[in-house]
Amino acid sequence: MLHVIVSTLLLSLNLAFFTAAEGPCDIYGRYNTPCVAAHSMVRALYGNYNGPLYQVLRKDDNATLDIHVLSSGGFANSAAQDSFCSRSTCVVKIIYDQSPMQNHLEPAPAGGAVHHPDNPVTANRHRVTVGGHPVYAAYFEGGMGYRNDRTKGIATGNNPETLYMVTSGTHYNGGCCFDYGNAEVNNDDDGAGTMECVFWGNTTIWGRGQGSGPWVMADLENGLWAGNVRSNDKNLPIRTEYVTAMVKGGTNGFALKANDATSGKLQLMYDGPRPNGYQPMRKQGAIILGIGGDNSDSSIGTFYEGVMTTGYSTDAADDAVQANIVAAGYGK
Repeated sequence: MLHVIVSTLLLSLNLAFFTAAEGPCDIYGRYNTPCVAAHSMVRALYGNYNGPLYQVLRKDDNATLDIHVLSSGGFANSAAQDSFCSRSTCVVKIIYDQSPMQNHLEPAPAGGAVHHPDNPVTANRHRVTVGGHPVYAAYFEGGMGYRNDRTKGIATGNNPETLYMVTSGTHYNGGCCFDYGNAEVNNDDDGAGTMECVFWGNTTIWGRGQGSGPWVMADLENGLWAGNVRSNDKNLPIRTEYVTAMVKGGTNGFALKANDATSGKLQLMYDGPRPNGYQPMRKQGAIILGIGGDNSDSSIGTFYEGVMTTGYSTDAADDAVQANIVAAGYGK
């Protein structure tokens, strides 16, 4: 009897370990919408990933250090950063792409709206606990942004994709534009349909959800859309400390989802056709973070993790990814 109990317990522990080691990109891969970009400051997004999450640059001597995960599928080794940066300010020079596509992000170059390169974020500006581990987020304070104009595997034209990021429901503004996702390759405004990014904030210049925000919206260029009209009261604000925000771009429409990143399922904020003038899409496949497609950089926000897939993910996949994010333990 004791042998049976012990065997059952060991099996349960092994299953728990396997589940905990699975990352969002393992889930999307199982559902045949694999990640083509996987960026995170805090944790591995694949269960078997054991490489660097980001690179810091020490300002007094321009030395650099890659910040790795503590173990495969684990959390950032923030102690290594603390030691390296103890004598001088550090900034985040690279946010590594964990996917096989290697679409790494570096400080954004000049663009059509802002004619000078963006600043990197300060590496130790925002320290949090995730899954019992102290880690750092990318904390954007305006004039900061990252980009990759020469990507591999990112959706172009009218091809489908899903994008999410974990961000903060308390650190935001109405500036343009705290985006993560698909943008122009020439750093300029190329017109409606040349971007597809997940946006987080409370700007009301182009569109809005219910109340005063913040909301998840889709930046499709020349418009931040909470639905397919200027105002969508079904798009509810979320003001929790940690938020999962998602945009799903289909071949003939798009969807918006969001919720607290520490509990519950994703809420559907919109699912339907794109606004007039945005179908078909003309995506170009660059990746941006913290800025607009033309390098507009007046927004603030916090980035913990985010992915981009090839293909339009199923609701079951999205639910499983949200459950994985909740299980990661943001703020715990």
